[in-house]
Amino acid sequence: MGITLRILRITAKWLFIICLPLLLFSVSIAGAANCQALYRYGFDKYHVSQTTGLEKTELEKAARGLIDYFNSDEECINLTLVKDGQPFALFNEREVQHLKDVKDLFRFDYRVALGTLAYALGFIALTAWRKTWRELAGALIWGSGLTLALMLVLGLGTLFNFEQLFLQFHLLSFANELWQLDPSKDYLIMLFPGGFWYDATVFIAAATALGAAVLGGVGSVLYSASSSAGRRRG
Repeated sequence: MGITLRILRITAKWLFIICLPLLLFSVSIAGAANCQALYRYGFDKYHVSQTTGLEKTELEKAARGLIDYFNSDEECINLTLVKDGQPFALFNEREVQHLKDVKDLFRFDYRVALGTLAYALGFIALTAWRKTWRELAGALIWGSGLTLALMLVLGLGTLFNFEQLFLQFHLLSFANELWQLDPSKDYLIMLFPGGFWYDATVFIAAATALGAAVLGGVGSVLYSASSSAGRRRG
């Protein structure tokens, strides 16, 4: 029985370690998808108002409309803006269908975030109840280290070969070619050019790494405190 419990404890600990990068990464993706300031940053940096002919107020509506759509139960987006005094549907049918696929990815990301968060909180609650602080500290340190290593790989891939990385992401994530849009006429790609996705990837990787550094710091402090308490009891 003792061996079985030990195996279960080790398994639970390593599941937590694996969950940590998934949790931090998925939360960072969700944060980026819902950050209107990030959209605004991209619009300004890549002169999207000039590219699209849309006023900045209309671009703000586009950003808010996309965020609302990703968090709604609507199957298809229906976003109307004003250009040169005339209302028009921002996205054509191909873009609408592609955004449905994108929305499915975000929903999957939300499920990953919620699932890994539930497990992480359960593991933390269990270790707190058992007062195995050093075990929790070690799991936080290992999980944070794994996250930082993965973000380093992502960062290097982004820095040296982002276009190939971006292409492979689309080939793996989508079962169709709706993502292949025309930058001369499709507003979705005019709103979010390649440079925006490079910046968004850097933002997500940096946010994930920051979260890992914070949790790793917490783990280090907890480990030191538990070690000191153990020496005092000894």
